[in-house]
Amino acid sequence: MIIGAGGFARETAQAARAAGLPLAGHLDDDPALHGAEVDGVPVLGGTGLVPELPDASFVVCVGSPRDYASRARIVARLGLPEERYTTVVHPTAAVSASSVLGPGTVLLAHTVLTAAVTVGRHVAVMPHTVLTHDDVLGDFATLASGVRLGGTVRVGTGAYLGAGAMVREGTAVGAWSLVGMGSVVLADLPPGEVWAGSPAHRLRTAPPPALEQLAAHDTVAAAPPVPARGANR
Repeated sequence: MIIGAGGFARETAQAARAAGLPLAGHLDDDPALHGAEVDGVPVLGGTGLVPELPDASFVVCVGSPRDYASRARIVARLGLPEERYTTVVHPTAAVSASSVLGPGTVLLAHTVLTAAVTVGRHVAVMPHTVLTHDDVLGDFATLASGVRLGGTVRVGTGAYLGAGAMVREGTAVGAWSLVGMGSVVLADLPPGEVWAGSPAHRLRTAPPPALEQLAAHDTVAAAPPVPARGANR
């Protein structure tokens, strides 16, 4: 069951189908969508139905550059154990045997994890993203399409990297920070800020929802990831 029915949720639904997962439908809190079909997948109702689905597993697929903390808020509100979350990996993704993925994470088409990449819980990795050796992605991070990370990069909890962003090897992006699309990150970025440009420079503090989540950082601490090859593929 996919929570959300927007663009990322629709993409995840197609990836789940391609991976042969038994897709039941979407849950979305927009009443206008209830009973509708999105790309042929039914929207069964809102997240209030979750307690009525004890045998279902879930993946939370919400968030945008305007509110990239929403995925963490929904996971906290649902309060489900980690085993209730599915990891969705598109069959064209190249995931090395030495890499690990946390529960609730999504890897879309043609993503690459080269060697010993660690991806936390509820991470969104969009198409054609490349994660190289020893990269570490914190819980709730979002990497938009075409992101490139050099080796040993650290992406903090809840950080958002816009489409086509590149991060130099050995650098870190702070928790709940946002990197603009097409930016080139050459040095460590602090938490809770917006950076953009080539080379990236500071624009402002992060949006209020991200700053609120940063203040509650201990409530979304990283959990140990599970083996990628043991994910629901």
